[in-house]
Amino acid sequence: MSTCPRCQTEFTCANADNTGQDCWCSALPPVSFSHFPDGKLDMNASCFCPRCLPLWKAERDAQGNAT
Repeated sequence: MSTCPRCQTEFTCANADNTGQDCWCSALPPVSFSHFPDGKLDMNASCFCPRCLPLWKAERDAQGNAT
């Protein structure tokens, strides 16, 4: 099981939990690396749960539109 760093909910991340199946997030549109600090992915990053990932993306999109 994985734990969401935003809400602390336990959930299954097929990639991080090595289930051998496609993860639920693979059905979502890709996120641009420009959303990440310094434009790159921190390889120690944790997965967000199905509730928090869309919220996180919407926050980043709103920040990008505010500039």
